[in-house]
Amino acid sequence: MKSSRATLLAGALFVALAMGMLPPGPRSELIGGPAALAQNLGQRVVEGKVLDSSSAAVSGATIFLKNLKSKAIRSYTSESDGRFRFTQVNMADDYDLWAEKGSQKSATKTVSSWDTRADFQCDLRLK
Repeated sequence: MKSSRATLLAGALFVALAMGMLPPGPRSELIGGPAALAQNLGQRVVEGKVLDSSSAAVSGATIFLKNLKSKAIRSYTSESDGRFRFTQVNMADDYDLWAEKGSQKSATKTVSSWDTRADFQCDLRLK
């Protein structure tokens, strides 16, 4: 029981630190101090397939990955099997992900900074 409380407390402290809710002060060294604020949360891979309404792979679709903070947009053209892959996606930022081909567009998916998966996989269905 004591171990799970310590884990819960450590998790709560991490979230508070990550959100900037802890002021600098004499107790901040207990959770890593100012150096912890500067740590990099890492990179992830965002990948998947573009599909049509009958679940067939779509070649030549354009997939967009938009950083919601900086508004920078990266794009990728789907492979012959419908696959796409973005590498070096910052885990500390939130993104919108969608695909387009001609007049068809998929629903927008969110790649959240709260999602801790280093490999984010999803399929995008054109409508």
